Amino acid sequence: MSQGRPLAVVTGASAGLGLDMARLLARRGYDVVLAARSVDRLESVRDEIESEIGTTAYVAAHDLSSEAGVDRLLQEVASLDRPVDFLANNAGLGVHGPYLETDPASEAAMIQVNVVSLVRLTRALLPAMVDRGSGRVLQVASTAGFMPGPVMATYYATKAFVLSYSDALAEELRGTGVTVTCLCPGPTRTGFQARAGAQNAGSFKGAAMESEPVARAGIEGALSGRRRVVPGVINKLSTWAPRFLPRDVLTALVGRIQRSRR
Repeated sequence: MSQGRPLAVVTGASAGLGLDMARLLARRGYDVVLAARSVDRLESVRDEIESEIGTTAYVAAHDLSSEAGVDRLLQEVASLDRPVDFLANNAGLGVHGPYLETDPASEAAMIQVNVVSLVRLTRALLPAMVDRGSGRVLQVASTAGFMPGPVMATYYATKAFVLSYSDALAEELRGTGVTVTCLCPGPTRTGFQARAGAQNAGSFKGAAMESEPVARAGIEGALSGRRRVVPGVINKLSTWAPRFLPRDVLTALVGRIQRSRR
């Protein structure tokens, strides 16, 4: 009975923005593939969506920090034998600390999830969307993508990649019926900061947005075909700083903010 509904794939769907995106898409009539590492958490989300919203949710517990995890997710999606109408590349990792003091393995895993897996999923699912002449891709970057970020150097760089990649794809796909939207949130209450070890960083000391309105802005922006979505007035203002400050001044300023502690 779910074959008549559109299908969405949401990565990082066990918590935070991904969880809210999955709920929002389900409420809009999508069946959802829930991708993340925690099978127990995903099963709980699946049960909630199916019992409270009434669409179908598929659990895809795979680790996107490995090539094999991406392979297994793509195989599982293919096994459904259904077109993917919406891809939300939300999964992301962060590492906070002076670059030479961070764990190289954690840095590598972050690049894999934030960049390599995002590109692989996009490249795998996009052609069929273009062939059908319809589809939505939502990539989650960050306001960090607009500037260099000392003390989170690699994280900021990964988000700059996502922003540039998304803008370029959006232009290439003009007129195909498929759109690419880049969501660029600022600090958001999702648990990401604690996992990244950045809960005391100056960039997270100010007002942070709640997850649901950020996810809603992203979903609505993608469904309307917008290329970029920056939720929140303060976040919008922060993306203007690179236009007016010399890059070395901007980099030093971001470094001071990231180093500051409570």
